Amino acid sequence: MIKKLQNTTSRIWPAAAILMILAVWQTASRMGWVSAFLLPSPVDVVKAFINDFPLLMSNAKVTLMEAFFGLAAGIFIGFLMAVLMDRFDKLYQAFYPLIVLTQTIPTVAIAPLLVLWFGYEMMPKVILIVIVTFFPITVSLLDGFRSADADTISLMRSMGASKMQIFWYVKFPGSLNQFFASLRISVSYAVVGAVISEWLGGFYGLGVYMTRVKKAFSFDKMFAVIFLISAISLILMKLVNILQKKCMPWETKN
Repeated sequence: MIKKLQNTTSRIWPAAAILMILAVWQTASRMGWVSAFLLPSPVDVVKAFINDFPLLMSNAKVTLMEAFFGLAAGIFIGFLMAVLMDRFDKLYQAFYPLIVLTQTIPTVAIAPLLVLWFGYEMMPKVILIVIVTFFPITVSLLDGFRSADADTISLMRSMGASKMQIFWYVKFPGSLNQFFASLRISVSYAVVGAVISEWLGGFYGLGVYMTRVKKAFSFDKMFAVIFLISAISLILMKLVNILQKKCMPWETKN
């Protein structure tokens, strides 16, 4: 009972903060403290969202497809690189600095090159998403593998366990917390990466929609798509939390 009350209270405060911000925003717009042209009121944003709902959903479908394929590839590549670098120390010494180096390149700088090399279709978007999502997965999994309990590994070896068995029964389960923590980051990066790549070239997607409404000075529609992107990211992160509970039931037991 106490735990449920604490969960309810922890949800009330964020909701109250959001409502207060929206109230201040609506008041500032209604009273003319900020020009409605520059900062449309929340009511105007909701109206724009409702009026353009079918168009927003069709563009969101494209963005989500790009995010899904890029994230799936990023997870696969990140997992594979983490396993190989944990298994072979020479690979770790050779490739880890290069992996870190990939994250020093601004996405807005590499996105135009990807569009130039691969065109305006889905391929450059997926590649950019892979670049921004595989790094958290790789680093977190590698830290999880290398932080496995040394005594447990020694015990497994003394019992004749193979390296694959040690990985499967010790290292992999022990790295799941780090994996899901990085996955929550990566799902938000995937959506943002898709939108950024769509800004610089594309035919459909929320990034393309944002570019068009910005050129038309429809800032109410601009805010509507911003809120939609935020909502999508929050929903995806919530789905990761649900998946974590399903895959790690022992973490939720009292």
